Amino acid sequence: MEILQGVWEVIVSIFTNSGYAYFFTADGGYKNAIMLLVAFAFLYLGIKKGFEPLLMVPIAFGMLLANIPDANLAVQYHDLAGFRDLLAGRGEFVGCTPGLMDFLYFGVKAGIYPPLIFLGIGAMTDFAPLIANPSSFILGAAAQLGIFFTYLGAILLGFAPNEAGSIAIIGGADGPTAIFVTSQLAPYMLGTIAVAAYSYMALVPVIQPPIMRALTTKKERSVVMGGLRPVSKLEKILFPIMVTVIVSLLLPDAASLVGMLMLGNLLKESGQTERIAKAAQNELMNIVTIFLGISVGATTSAQSFLNLNTIKIVVLGLIAFCLGTAGGTLFGKLMYVATKGKVNPLIGSAGVSAVPMAARVSQKEGQRENPANFLLMHAMGPNVSGVIGSAVAAGILLTLLK
Repeated sequence: MEILQGVWEVIVSIFTNSGYAYFFTADGGYKNAIMLLVAFAFLYLGIKKGFEPLLMVPIAFGMLLANIPDANLAVQYHDLAGFRDLLAGRGEFVGCTPGLMDFLYFGVKAGIYPPLIFLGIGAMTDFAPLIANPSSFILGAAAQLGIFFTYLGAILLGFAPNEAGSIAIIGGADGPTAIFVTSQLAPYMLGTIAVAAYSYMALVPVIQPPIMRALTTKKERSVVMGGLRPVSKLEKILFPIMVTVIVSLLLPDAASLVGMLMLGNLLKESGQTERIAKAAQNELMNIVTIFLGISVGATTSAQSFLNLNTIKIVVLGLIAFCLGTAGGTLFGKLMYVATKGKVNPLIGSAGVSAVPMAARVSQKEGQRENPANFLLMHAMGPNVSGVIGSAVAAGILLTLLK
């Protein structure tokens, strides 16, 4: 009997000190349970539905780890002060013991991971459609208007300027840029911003088409555009160099994003650095993606994620994305008028930074009205311009708000 009682006491002790018991406490344990369900939902979307799986799965798993009670796997430090002191040997972390995610998150807060992601994106991007049609820059810039309109809306809803800037950048449909800006302006909002940004990127084929159809006529959507001119190797080599110099001198805060994007592209186009171009596209990109996703997911602890501001951020992010799509499409209509019907306005919606998904949506919508329509390469111009545009918008926000 004593043996059974002893066994029972051991079982009770194990359960009492486990994470399961925390779910039933009065300290808000139910919130952790809710966040685990949210993590399961995002894992389902990434694995079963294929919504941005390369980042959705690591982010969702980081969210899962962050909300396991007493596992010490949630990001606890949202600034660099503690890391600086530790690295300089001037003391220890104050308030709590650093965990695995705190150290992985250092790459986010220090602005390391997003530029490295841009390096890989640059090595995979062909800027020839943009070089062949420089007017695509206008559409890429127009699609960033959603960022600045949403910034004003966030201010009116009571968010501080730095928080409003972090929310507004979701409109660029560029996850690494959103993370980069938020880590500098409002790191405590990073989890919510990242989840919203990547969710809307994944939902581009769902969100954009109704806006594109509402703002264009059947005649406009049926326009068949002519072929693009050939782009020389010299142009492809000079383009990343010149963009880096021009943008970095104008907006130094954007230099790390634009510089890494263009370095990756130069590695691809130079013809002399094939090995490291492939490394940037594959090994480096994959490793950084894992670290970025899981550490960002680990910022979504129940205490920081489950609040009214999260709902506001998600709604404002959707508005920003919709306004960006609308801005690019409306400027596409202006180009349609200016060129007397030679430009299909649908390519304007690809001015957001979701490469190449937004360009594929333009292609699909164009062929829906006219099976002979092939807009993909024309839409890739505004699409890759949007990548540069979102980095420039990030530089503007950081220059004004940091």
